[in-house]
Amino acid sequence: MLPTDPRAMFPQFYENPAIRALAPARRWTVSGQIGEDVDERKAPIDLRELIDHGRVRGAWNIGPVCLTDLDELTEALPGASNAAFYIQVHTDGLLVIDIEPGCPPEIAENLCRMPGILYAEQSMSGAGFHLIVPAPENLHDFPVAADKRALRHEQGWYELLLDHWVTFTRSPIPDAVEDDAAATIRPRLGATVEEVYADLAVHARESASVTSATVSTGSSMPVIPHAETIVEQTVLGARGRLRRPDDFHNDLSRWEFSVLGTLYHWMQVPLRTLGTLGNHYTPGDRAWLLYRAALEVLPARPKHTQLRNQRPFLLERAAALVAEREAAAQKAERDTPSSR
Repeated sequence: MLPTDPRAMFPQFYENPAIRALAPARRWTVSGQIGEDVDERKAPIDLRELIDHGRVRGAWNIGPVCLTDLDELTEALPGASNAAFYIQVHTDGLLVIDIEPGCPPEIAENLCRMPGILYAEQSMSGAGFHLIVPAPENLHDFPVAADKRALRHEQGWYELLLDHWVTFTRSPIPDAVEDDAAATIRPRLGATVEEVYADLAVHARESASVTSATVSTGSSMPVIPHAETIVEQTVLGARGRLRRPDDFHNDLSRWEFSVLGTLYHWMQVPLRTLGTLGNHYTPGDRAWLLYRAALEVLPARPKHTQLRNQRPFLLERAAALVAEREAAAQKAERDTPSSR
């Protein structure tokens, strides 16, 4: 094995079960400098463009158009200084707690001894931490918060990354730090992820630009070009990749939103293909297509017949997810330095 093989250099990262669970998702890249100005901030890189054409530019799409899986990233760029991933709590069932260097030691200590931590590392500064934890069981008890990209502590000490980029350093917490902590930490465990989430979620405010109301669906499904083909290919692509209700302790609302997230991801494949043929799909079209795909894979239950904002419950949840993804994509494009 070559000395530069990142798997040998960072075994705690590459062999971690949570990282391996995220590895197949094609939402991996590296974070790097886009322009020639050394003062320009780093940003996620369009890895497909870099691998296929040797050109460095910002990632403008959260998916296989720009990104890849962890194994291909590792093989293509073994000397990369980091591994960037776009975490999606509703699809992955995981979130990242990003503890800032300025977080008071007692607060950071309490978070780092939280039960259920699946992976922990030092942040790029060496003074902060990244923690991967399971999605909180009370995620959907706070619908506004559950649809946010991140929840930030009011003093900026830490934030919960729900639908957001995270740059993994792959650097484990040094043994000396862990030994010091073990010598001073009281024997009890820290706060639970449910408690930390609730503490931030209760203050979340709905953003008018990211509500389901921004996606207009009408009272009935419009004529959408190739709708049946899109739904069929979406369901086929997602089959075998959908999580099960018991992954969410049989919380059906959480499970269904996870299914919607996975279906939305796989729906991008036929949409891109058909889009190159001159077809245009509005956010409302995407919501209807996602709703139709969801009906194909989700068992019917009474809640599905209820109305939310004058449309069926599942259509409303599909519209909410589309609104969030559209807003995230637009923000990512605005924040990416012009390099295309």
